[in-house]
Amino acid sequence: MTATTAPAASAPATAPGPPAPAPSSARHIPASRQPRVVVKSADMPDDMQRKAIELALVALDRFELERDMAQYLKKEFDARFQPSWHCIVGRHFGSYVTHEGAGFLYFYIEKIAILLFRSG
Repeated sequence: MTATTAPAASAPATAPGPPAPAPSSARHIPASRQPRVVVKSADMPDDMQRKAIELALVALDRFELERDMAQYLKKEFDARFQPSWHCIVGRHFGSYVTHEGAGFLYFYIEKIAILLFRSG
């Protein structure tokens, strides 16, 4: 005589359907299309870093020229976090800057480097 075992219990199946809609304020980008962001160096609170990355993504969508992207980021940070912010956007540049405490962020979005710092 052979013994049989009952199949293991599994979680109840849910009916397939469309996913729940994202909140209207959330910007949904499919994972395959989300740009890769790499923070290389930071002396900045996390909330400011997130805002810098968010604004940089807006700048990349809105502007073609790196000069215009840098100007947009500088003006936004001056307005939100008090002057004097400086911003460099490009693919090939070197830098050595003096910055105020909690006012430095160097990161990449794909192949675009962004240096944002407060000095002065």
